[in-house]
Amino acid sequence: MAYEVEGVVARSKGAPVTIETILVPDPGPGEAVVDIAACGVCHTDLHYREGGINDDYPFLLGHEAAGTVAAVGEGVTDVAVGDYVVLNWRAVCGQCRACLKGEPKYCFDTHNAAQKMTLADGTELSPALGIGAFAEKTLVHSGQCTKVDPAAPPASAGLLGCGVMAGVGAAINTGAVQRGESVAVFGCGGVGDAAIAGAKLAGATTIIAVDISDTKLEWAKKFGATHTVNSTDTDAVEAIKALTGGFGVDVAIDAVGHPKVFEQAFYARDLAGRVVMVGVPTPDMEITLPAIEIFGGGGSIKSSWYGDSLPSRDFPMLIDLYLQGRFDLDAFVSETIGLGDVEEAFEKMHKGEVLRSVVVFDK
Repeated sequence: MAYEVEGVVARSKGAPVTIETILVPDPGPGEAVVDIAACGVCHTDLHYREGGINDDYPFLLGHEAAGTVAAVGEGVTDVAVGDYVVLNWRAVCGQCRACLKGEPKYCFDTHNAAQKMTLADGTELSPALGIGAFAEKTLVHSGQCTKVDPAAPPASAGLLGCGVMAGVGAAINTGAVQRGESVAVFGCGGVGDAAIAGAKLAGATTIIAVDISDTKLEWAKKFGATHTVNSTDTDAVEAIKALTGGFGVDVAIDAVGHPKVFEQAFYARDLAGRVVMVGVPTPDMEITLPAIEIFGGGGSIKSSWYGDSLPSRDFPMLIDLYLQGRFDLDAFVSETIGLGDVEEAFEKMHKGEVLRSVVVFDK
């Protein structure tokens, strides 16, 4: 018997989202139904609405979520009814060539629920990142449920599901920031500030935040930025070199995903430094760099998939650090809102007025 709930749906490109009746089926083999307690409004959801991911409309939006397992299907042993979980969109398969090489963070065949949630008229929905959590319940693969300490409030914990993990992982996992190193982060939204927080956790001593918004640069200081650069009226590369003895940083993180920003990150690194792209570019963007500069600079250029994270390892670790007072997840929550406020939250996010609006479900 299907569950009937309300959810936020994007029906067509650029159209305002609507609240619709959603039918969530009983979980099948390997699946779980989760009662959603809270779900963050991420820029990726806006990308879905705008057709920036694909055109498989209608979309059931929402993916940065925490909640409680309500039901599990046949063969599910990794989670049980009543478990408090953060949802992830890279449930590893354990069988692909990446997993078999011992690199499950790169899994090439991640799992989603086999069944489809639908509108009341039977129209199949495409859940954002295989989750679709702007709804009172959602259906996911059981591997997308990561158990964490229930002492962490869902409005904060759920943000690990995407943006926060992407940023922290870009610094700690992909960039491999070490104690005493210098880091520059370009773009100080949710992902960029999480990268700053990750660099601080890793022990970086110089953390330079770069943005075109003074408001966002002030936010960055709260997460651990030791210096800020407004690149509207300052050459970011020259400013970063001036702050690092003329050399550049050990790790430069592009949290914007734009060719010009990536170029700045590339030239702002020290010899043998690492450049990390975690911001998502659009399909039409291209980057041109002199080959001799790539060769002569040494080091590495990396893209960061979901912060190169393994949710089963990294989510509980970060929740533990939060509960110890060492990682301020609460600081990412700008406001809590209702299900009907998502469209307004998109506008606030577009204007740079919030880090995260979080939909909270009253139970």
